[in-house]
Amino acid sequence: MAGDGGGTAPARRGGPAGLRLAADAAERPAHPAPQAAQDLTPQAPQDPAPQAGGGRTARAPREHPPQEPQQLPRDRNQAILEATKQVGALLKRKGHAFALAGSVAVYAHGGSENLQHDADFCVLPDDARAVAATLRESGLTVYEPPEDWLIKAKCFDQDIDVIFVLAHQPVSREMLGRAEELSVDSVRMPVLSPTDLLWSLIAAFSEHHCDFGAVLPIARALREKVDWDRVRRACGDDPMPASFFFLLERLNVIAPPKEPS
Repeated sequence: MAGDGGGTAPARRGGPAGLRLAADAAERPAHPAPQAAQDLTPQAPQDPAPQAGGGRTARAPREHPPQEPQQLPRDRNQAILEATKQVGALLKRKGHAFALAGSVAVYAHGGSENLQHDADFCVLPDDARAVAATLRESGLTVYEPPEDWLIKAKCFDQDIDVIFVLAHQPVSREMLGRAEELSVDSVRMPVLSPTDLLWSLIAAFSEHHCDFGAVLPIARALREKVDWDRVRRACGDDPMPASFFFLLERLNVIAPPKEPS
């Protein structure tokens, strides 16, 4: 029958629409799922993913250059004493007339160990060149500064002053003869007498160099060993030394001068 021969087409038309769409979809490749809208809200930083052991991922340590072990600063006072002993031993060995002066001499007489920046040696003016030659032959660096009253040297990287004019006066044999042989950190050498030592510090005061604060503790420490009348006479009427004597009197370091009878 004609109606039965075309039964296939009517059967497709008569099927439900949902089945036809499902069949078509099965024959076509699936479309990708639509992307979600981009979230522009700032996100908090996330911690690194934990490792299998439960801890966080370790960051690689920064590499630092190897550092040398720090060393304690050298004792400057001891360095000055070592240089003083070396130079004093050299001058004694060669038979030079000399006497230790300055802050190391104060230390040798029992004063403070707070030494200044160098070591001072007094020598005769006529012997200064020979002393310089002795130091130079021993390997020390010796040079002449612009000042015409001393020669400078270096020992153990410390400054050494070889003085032949002290407080504006040439070093004399009488001054070196009054020196006392004392132990300077276990090495014995001639040291200026306390009276000559204080005179050299006080007589050097001037309008351009008037550091009372540096000499005051020295005067306190050595006052019992100093012939203050002789220091006064040697300084004369110079205003700066006279001012320092007045300060010592007001501080009861020394007694006022006796009135002439």
